[in-house]
Amino acid sequence: MTQQTTARGGPAVWALVITSVAGFMAALDNLVVTTALPSIRKDLGGALHDLEWTVSAYTLTFAALLMFGAALGDRFGRRRLFIAGITVFTAASAAAAMAPGIDSLIAARAVQGAGAAVMMPLTLTLLTAAVPEARRGMAYGIWGAVNGLAVASGPLVGGSLTEHISWQWIFWLNVPLGLVLIPLARLRLAESHGTGAPLDLPGTLLAGGGLFGIVYGLVRGPVDGWTGTVVLTGLFTGTALLVGFVRYSIRAKNPMLPMRLFRSRAFSGINAASLLMFLGMFGSIFLLTQYMQGVLGYSPTEAGLRMLPWTGMPMLVAPIAGLLSDRFGGRPVVATGLFLQALGLAHLAVVATADASYAAQLPALVLSGIGMALYFAPASHLVMSGVRPKEQGIASGTNNALREVGGALGIAIMASIFAARGGYESGQAFVDGMRPALVTGAAAVALAGIATLFIPGRRPAAPRPPSAAPTPETALETVS
Repeated sequence: MTQQTTARGGPAVWALVITSVAGFMAALDNLVVTTALPSIRKDLGGALHDLEWTVSAYTLTFAALLMFGAALGDRFGRRRLFIAGITVFTAASAAAAMAPGIDSLIAARAVQGAGAAVMMPLTLTLLTAAVPEARRGMAYGIWGAVNGLAVASGPLVGGSLTEHISWQWIFWLNVPLGLVLIPLARLRLAESHGTGAPLDLPGTLLAGGGLFGIVYGLVRGPVDGWTGTVVLTGLFTGTALLVGFVRYSIRAKNPMLPMRLFRSRAFSGINAASLLMFLGMFGSIFLLTQYMQGVLGYSPTEAGLRMLPWTGMPMLVAPIAGLLSDRFGGRPVVATGLFLQALGLAHLAVVATADASYAAQLPALVLSGIGMALYFAPASHLVMSGVRPKEQGIASGTNNALREVGGALGIAIMASIFAARGGYESGQAFVDGMRPALVTGAAAVALAGIATLFIPGRRPAAPRPPSAAPTPETALETVS
């Protein structure tokens, strides 16, 4: 069954606005809670273990259900499930804001993650269906800029709202946005479907259980210890389930994730790069926001403003990156961005001291911001152009799932390195732990750049007579 699109879809600009705002909401809630944790503990109580779960509950359900959310959209209608995901996410945000205790907040965060898992992978497929192929680079650039800004500015938004209003507003912020997006999506987005194949329930359970086990082990490792029974059980069980998922998908008639997609160097390369890039970026942001506040003495708002050369750069550079991707192909733009970000993180590791001046950090922040901006838009283009149109939903879900796993892995690894080499006892102890962690993050991002180099470059289109009508085969780009 080929991709079906209803004619009622609105202009491409509506699709870009709706999907970008929805993606911003889902991406923002990954890290928006981090700077609000002290205030949440003061109001709701709870031990450190409980506060950790206000972050982890969202990450776990988000990562574990991403591919299932994409598969639901492909089967029952991407616009329909997109609206359902926004509805669940918005309702859960309101529930989190009104949570009377820490347990109810954790439960609301888990439901938030489930709504985001349905909503997030469908943003790219709906955007792709609405935007003409010649303009997708620019569209992906803007979409990538907004999502990159959300990931990087989560601590700033959370800290500013907590400092100047209350921590509840980090969740109330989503409610008016969701209430506006729901009718707009219904009226302005075209409906589309994927393959029409029946839902792959065994594959869904294996993939969801595997991702849940691994991410659970990763987020609990720094707290419970990497040799703890629960952590090891989660990691080994999750790995076993994912191995079972791969073996099952190779033999299944209609698998949720066809393993043949990974025969494509483009698809495999960009997914490996995405996992490693988020590993380095998430872990670095997690530590740097604490460094600016706990060591350099900035308030949450002041720290966020000083990170704007990094966090705000995607809004300026990512649309240009999309245009460069259209002109030169995605591989050189993504690789350049990843190597620039690796260089920026390494520079931050070198100049970090207990009393470092902002001027010493600024060049590294600018490099990291440009690098992140150059990555986001072309990476999305590479993911979507490397598969058939009917498989774009599951391709987007796979890429987002690997990003989430990479982010959880980055925080776990870099927090463990930080704890082994330093601590919170003094500013110097924090720097001693942060430096090797940042070097590790820089190395991961550099490896992501190397992985990108294995992606095939753009191939020139074969010439054809002017009178010849394009065929489906010639209409598809090879890979950029």
